[in-house]
Amino acid sequence: MLIFYNLLHIVLLILFFPLLCLYIALQEKYRKNIPRRLGFGLRKKLSRLKSRERVIWIHALSVGEVTSALPLVSGLRKELDDTTLIFSASTRTGYELSKKMLSPYCDRIIAFPLDILPVCSYYINRISPDLFILVETDFWPNFLRQLEKRNIPALLVNGRISRRSMKRYQRYSFFFLPMFQSLRFLAVQTEADSQRFIDFGIDKNRVCKLGNLKFESLPPQHMDIAAGFLRNNRKPLFIAGSTHPGEEALLLEAFLVLRKTHDFKIIIAPRDIQRAEEIALLAKSTGIDPQLRSKEQEFTTDLFILDTIGELVSFYNQGDICFVGGSLVNAGGHNPLEPAAQGKPVIFGIYMEDFEEISEDLIACGGGFSVPDQEIFIAVLDTLLQDPDYRRQSGDAALRCVLKNRDVVKNHLEFIKEII
Repeated sequence: MLIFYNLLHIVLLILFFPLLCLYIALQEKYRKNIPRRLGFGLRKKLSRLKSRERVIWIHALSVGEVTSALPLVSGLRKELDDTTLIFSASTRTGYELSKKMLSPYCDRIIAFPLDILPVCSYYINRISPDLFILVETDFWPNFLRQLEKRNIPALLVNGRISRRSMKRYQRYSFFFLPMFQSLRFLAVQTEADSQRFIDFGIDKNRVCKLGNLKFESLPPQHMDIAAGFLRNNRKPLFIAGSTHPGEEALLLEAFLVLRKTHDFKIIIAPRDIQRAEEIALLAKSTGIDPQLRSKEQEFTTDLFILDTIGELVSFYNQGDICFVGGSLVNAGGHNPLEPAAQGKPVIFGIYMEDFEEISEDLIACGGGFSVPDQEIFIAVLDTLLQDPDYRRQSGDAALRCVLKNRDVVKNHLEFIKEII
């Protein structure tokens, strides 16, 4: 399989090299990130590192996984002071957030290599890790195979496998199973995740449930960011985080319906901040005057669009009711623990496959609300807006749900220390 995979790389590179270069040059998000992921500047980045007993390389795909990794990385720094910590991210936004959030705990922040054989070999040879830790996802066959060839243990943490993903993995088991088998251990979030990996063909002695790191995701270092922007606001705030195309129209329509009876404001934080202008135009078409976080110093209108990276939790902290996107459309949902950890009631749609157990726990304790359609969504939001005591009780319940799971990092640290 790897031979065919690498031959395909060569053929595609030969056929499309000029077009790829042009495309990268014209796309801002690739212009800097692709050269970084090819290893340009890596030697300089890794120079003058302190000589320490061992090297641990931690990797996260993008923004959500970087946030999940924060409590683990900070724990590793405290527990293993004699260890060099290298952290990598694949996406441009993940890389930028890593520099902002993880720099105090890591010796270096780098871009993850593209899965091209010589590039992977170059990275691994330069870093020479004693342990590689993969957070949640981002499996690449060449990279994992090169680790295995060098007898470098690879550990998956915060692993999960949804029913939808399981079907895809089973359909292409010839591709995915060897990658999973190249991981020394798989630390997963839930018993259901553990069983799915075992059913897929992973040795049960290499799979263990250690819980979800998101339960201990730390707040940003500057929780007062949102407070400054909202300093003169006296109205209830509805925060819609990590929204996807198709959801903003539903949210704005609900806002138009409910502001007839409730005086409140709405903040929308799209999952892809490049869509901010698109959402602003949509809002204007409905008669709502929006503001963009990147262009304003204070929130003075009814709609605020958060088009920045790494500030959403700070705004959750200042909100009264929160919605988690990717759930009214079939995108698997996003992390409801971020608003729950701030003591806020959390609304989400029925598409929470990626956070199935967490969303069920929040619903069971009264801190979360699953809405199948816009009508129920409006009804739930209406109830929470008109009853401040009820929404405080719901927010308290959500926070208790988070706090009862606060030994996850400790479990991971103990496990990692056994491996190294």
